Amino acid sequence: MEKKKVAIPLVCHGHSRPVVDLFYSPVTPDGYFLISASKDTNPMLRNGETGDWIGTFQGHKGAVWSCCLDKNALRAASASADFSAKVWDALTGDELHSFEHKHIVRTCAFSEDTHLLLTGGMEKTLRVYDMNRPDAAPRELDKSPGSVRTAAWLHSDQTILSSCTDMGGVRLWDVRTGKIVQTLETKASVTSAEVSQDGRFITTADGSSVKFWDANHFGLVKSYDMPCNVESASLEPKSGSKFVAGGEDLWVHLFDFFTGEEITCNKGHHGPVHCVRFAPGGESYASGSEDGTIRIWQLSPPNADDNEAANGKPTAGVNEVTTKIEGFHIPKEGQTEG
Repeated sequence: MEKKKVAIPLVCHGHSRPVVDLFYSPVTPDGYFLISASKDTNPMLRNGETGDWIGTFQGHKGAVWSCCLDKNALRAASASADFSAKVWDALTGDELHSFEHKHIVRTCAFSEDTHLLLTGGMEKTLRVYDMNRPDAAPRELDKSPGSVRTAAWLHSDQTILSSCTDMGGVRLWDVRTGKIVQTLETKASVTSAEVSQDGRFITTADGSSVKFWDANHFGLVKSYDMPCNVESASLEPKSGSKFVAGGEDLWVHLFDFFTGEEITCNKGHHGPVHCVRFAPGGESYASGSEDGTIRIWQLSPPNADDNEAANGKPTAGVNEVTTKIEGFHIPKEGQTEG
C-alpha cells in the first residue's frame, strides 16, 4: 500500500495568544501579503508566499478580532476589543487613524475602491468611514438585528453582507439606502463569510455546515455537512474546484467543491482552528489557531522549492518585499517572532 505523503506546512510563530483572523492582500507589484489578528493585541504583517514576518502593528489595548489590507496592501485596518478600529500605514507600521466605538469591534473591511472602511461589532451597528475624510462622522446603516460578527463588501461596493454572533443568517444591505434587502437563512450563526475573488460566490460557515451561495442571485448553490463544528471556510480562488475548512477538531480539511469529498486532512495545530484563507493565487492556504500559530499549507504536492521553504529558507521574492517595508517598526523586546 502506498504511503500517504504528510503535508509539512510553513509554521509562523510570533503571536502569544490565539490567532482569530487572517486576511490575504491581492497580488501587488511587490507580491502578496498576509495579515493576522490575535488576542495578543498585536496584528502582524507577513510575506504571503513565505510566511516571513515583516512587522507588528502596535497600539491596541485589547484583543484584535479582525484585520484586513486594502487592495494595494498600502494600508491595514484592525478591529479590537478596546472599542476601536485602527487604520495603519502598511509600509511603516504607523497608526494613521483610530476610530472610537462604544463597544467591542468584531470586524472591519476596506471597500474595493479603498476609499471606505466598514466596521461592525457588539453595538449592533454597521459604520462606514470615509478614508478621504477620516475626521468626518461615519455613516451608520440601519440597526443590525444582533451583534455583528462578520461584514464584507460585494457588487463593487454597492452591497454589504453581515452576520450576527447570536443568530443565524447572512444579511444583505443596500449601501445606498442603508437597509437590509435580503437574508440568506442558516440554522446556526455564521462565523465566517467570504466573497470569492471573482465575485460569484459567498462562502459561509455555520455550525457544522459550509454553504456556497450565488453572490448575484443569492440562491443556495451547495451545502456540505462537515465532520465537526467549523469556524471558517475559504474557496480556492482560481478554479473554484476546492475549498478548505477548519474548526474545533484541530484539523484543516481540504474538500472537493463539486462533490464535498475530503481530499486532504492536515494535522499539526494544537488547538481549534479559528480561521482559514486561500492565498490569492490558490497555490496555498493559511490556517490560524487557538495555539497562537499560523500554518501555510501548499495545495500542490511538495516539490524542491516547497521543501526549501519548509526548511525555513526564504524563497525567491523575499528581498523585493523586504525593500518595500524596510522602514517598518521592529517590535519591542519580548514581541519578536521567535
